[in-house]
Amino acid sequence: MSIIETIIELPIEHEGNVFGAFDSYVKIIERHLNVTVIARDSEIKVVGAVDDVEKAKNVFAQLLELSKRGNTITEQNVTYALSLCFEGNDKSLVEIDKDLICHTINGKPIKPKTFGQKSYVDLIRNKMIVFGVGPAGTGKTYLAMAMGITAFKNDEVSRIILTRPAIEAGEKLGFLPGDLQSKVDPYLRPLYDALYQIMGPDAYIKNSEKGLIEVAPLAYMRGRTLDNAFIILDEAQNTTPAQMKMFLTRIGFGSKVVITGDQTQKDLPSGTTSGLDVALKVLSKLDDIGFSQLTSADVVRHPLVQKIVKAYEVYEDKQKHKASRGNQGRNKRVDRPILKSERIRGNRYEK
Repeated sequence: MSIIETIIELPIEHEGNVFGAFDSYVKIIERHLNVTVIARDSEIKVVGAVDDVEKAKNVFAQLLELSKRGNTITEQNVTYALSLCFEGNDKSLVEIDKDLICHTINGKPIKPKTFGQKSYVDLIRNKMIVFGVGPAGTGKTYLAMAMGITAFKNDEVSRIILTRPAIEAGEKLGFLPGDLQSKVDPYLRPLYDALYQIMGPDAYIKNSEKGLIEVAPLAYMRGRTLDNAFIILDEAQNTTPAQMKMFLTRIGFGSKVVITGDQTQKDLPSGTTSGLDVALKVLSKLDDIGFSQLTSADVVRHPLVQKIVKAYEVYEDKQKHKASRGNQGRNKRVDRPILKSERIRGNRYEK
């Protein structure tokens, strides 16, 4: 294996952003690609095998371009650029970075961070109903919220309706104190958090009092027709088939709907069928409905979350494989000769 070295131009003003605190991003690149990176003035020298050096050049080029576009480089950017290189994918992170959805109340831009998220956002733009399915941390709800608030500010819809099933995550909380709104608010807190971060609490309260933004449990949707609204159903894996059908038949003219859920995190009672699972099967062939399947590669929380999701996926696949092998063993028929001492009675062999 031949070892080569190459020089990459890296302007000094971008070095700190691309290298990370205490050169943490460089250490990640060196560890994953088995290369050595040496920084000198406005240049970096990369030493390693030919293929590894080419991948490192690609990663540094993408990170530098992101930095030039005014982004603060994160560890997620580095690990995702590395994963694209390992997959042999010639797509660039700059393609994603060009898609600006909106800004938070603090001026932070909200953009898709993976190609899976980019496809999800494009489906929301182009389809009337979109199912966003994937593990925790893939931005399903947050991106849908950003798209809804953007549509509301651009007068594409007249109101935003956010809903989710009011169900405990494996715990029995008993009776909660306060009025009806106080009782359901804990179940809807993640939706409030996203609203406050993107829109700001003052703007939310103002529009909420006017009835233009509504956050409510799924049970409140019965009997309504939702026209000209951006509707988000969160945690859809915790709906029953009847609830999902009820929700989908509320949709009126001029509305756009996003349904998000994680099929691996159901809080329904044991033996209850998920309305999300049924809907994905029943509606799969309808043209006006989009389906976005996000994976562990689209996790944009702490990198450890991505590893946790991946580890659980591997574990659950093994459990399913064991279960299927066990069922095959139980269902396997063992033929044996019929003894003369046995006679047939009904459908059973008896002595």
